Amino acid sequence: MTLTTVTAILLSMVVILNIVLAGFVIFLERRDVGATWAWLLVLFFIPIAGFILYLIFGQNLSRKKIFSWKDKNKIGIMEITKYQIELLRKGEFPFHGNKTAKYKDLVYMLLVNDSAVLTQDNKVDIFIDGNDKFRSLIHDIKNAKDHIHFVYYIWRNDRLGNEVLEALIQKARDGVQVKVLHDAMGSRRLPRKFFRPLIDAGGNVSAFFPAILPHLNLQVNYRNHRKLVILDGKAGYIGGFNIGDEYLGLDKRFGNWRDTHLKISGKAVYALQTRFILDWNQASVTPIRYDDRLFPEIQPKGKTDVQIVSSGPDSEWEQIKYGMIKMISSAKNYIYIQTPYFIPDASVLDAIKIAALSGVDVRVMIPNKPDHPFVYWATYSNVGAILQTGAKVYTYENGFVHAKAIVADGKIATVGTANMDVRSFRLNFEVNAFLYDEELVGELVDIFNKDMEQSKELTLEEYQKRPLYIRFKESVSRLLSPVL
Repeated sequence: MTLTTVTAILLSMVVILNIVLAGFVIFLERRDVGATWAWLLVLFFIPIAGFILYLIFGQNLSRKKIFSWKDKNKIGIMEITKYQIELLRKGEFPFHGNKTAKYKDLVYMLLVNDSAVLTQDNKVDIFIDGNDKFRSLIHDIKNAKDHIHFVYYIWRNDRLGNEVLEALIQKARDGVQVKVLHDAMGSRRLPRKFFRPLIDAGGNVSAFFPAILPHLNLQVNYRNHRKLVILDGKAGYIGGFNIGDEYLGLDKRFGNWRDTHLKISGKAVYALQTRFILDWNQASVTPIRYDDRLFPEIQPKGKTDVQIVSSGPDSEWEQIKYGMIKMISSAKNYIYIQTPYFIPDASVLDAIKIAALSGVDVRVMIPNKPDHPFVYWATYSNVGAILQTGAKVYTYENGFVHAKAIVADGKIATVGTANMDVRSFRLNFEVNAFLYDEELVGELVDIFNKDMEQSKELTLEEYQKRPLYIRFKESVSRLLSPVL
C-alpha cells in the first residue's frame, strides 16, 4: 500500500467522521441555530483540529442527567411544587399580603420550569462589602453545631482562603460534618495539597468536573459557578463573592471590590440545601443520604418571600434567564441592573430594548475596567445598543463592580451567581434568589443609587465618539461573545 493510498484513506476517514459528527450536531443535539452553524464551519474548515475543539468545547449536556438524588422525594419538593401550582391555578394561594400576589405569574413560571418552591417568612441580610460578608460567614462557621456545606467557584490560596480553611478545619476537629465542593477550573490554581489538612481533620472535599489529565479538562466550558454555604440547614449564603483576598478589595489591579451577597435564614434554606446535595452527589464518590437533621424544623424568621432558582447546561430551560426576562417585561416604572459582564443573548437584549422604548427607566451599571478584555469590549458593544433606546448606562468608578442583581419597580429583585451573559445563561451552573419584599428590595434600590454617585454616566453622544480602535475591539469581541 503506497503512501498516497494511505493518505487518501485517512482523508476519507476524516471526511466521513466530519459528516457523521455534523449530522450529530444537526439532528441529535437541539442547539441554537447560530451555534449549530458555527460548529459546522469549524468541522468542515479545520477538520481534525475542529473535531478536537468540539470534544472540548462543543459538548451538549442538555440531554444528560447530571444531578440525581434518589432521596429527593423525602423532602417533598415535587409534592409541594404540584400543590403550589394547583393553588395558583385556582387563585387560592395563601400569599401573605399583596406584595407577592402581584407577581403570581412569575412565581408560577419559576415553579413550573424549575420546581422553585415559594417560601415565605424568610429573613434576608444584604452584604455589599467582602470584609462584612466574610466576617459574618466565619462567625457563623465557628458557631455551627452539626454540618457545614460549601460550594464555591473560586477559592484562592491566600490570606482569606487560608483563614476560611482554618475555620473549617477547627470545626471538623470538633466533630462538625464539613463538606467542601470547589470548581476544578475556577480553583485550578490551588495546590494539590491545599485541602489535605481539612481532610485529615475529618472533612470531605470534592472537585466539580475535574480534569481527566493535568491541564486537560473536557468540560472546560461547563463550570459550577455557584457560591453557596449552608450551616446546620438553618442559614445559607448566596451571591457573587468568591473566596480570595481580591474580594476584600486587596488586589491593586481592581481596588475596591463591589459585590452583592445574601444571607438567608428561613425555609428557603431547604432549597439551598437541596441544591448543594445535588451538586455534591454529582461530584463525590461518597453521596449524601437523606437525614432529618439536614432539613431541621425552621421557625419563621422574617417577611421576605423567596424562590431559589437553578439553571445549567443540563437543562433545556434557561430558568434564571426566563425569570430575568419576565421581571424586565413586567416592569412599569424602572429596571436597575448591575452586572460585571453585559453580554445578553437576543431575547434578553430585546426585552431590555422594549422596556426602554416603552418608557421604563432602564439603568445598567457595569465596571469601568476589564477583568477579561474581550468580555469587557463585548459588554461595551452591547451597552451601545441599548443607549440608542433611551436606556441609561453607568460605569462604576470606585473599584470593580461584580454584583449580579436586578431590581424592578422597587418590589421584586434577583440576586445570585448568574451574570447577564450567554455563559451564565447556557453554559455555567448557576443559582439565584428571586426576592419579593418591598422593604428588602428598597434596600437594593438604595444601594444602586449610592453606587450611581460613584459612577459615571456613559451617554450616547460619548459612545458615538469612541475612537476607531475601540470600535475594532468591539467588533472582534462581539463575534466571540457567544463563547466568552
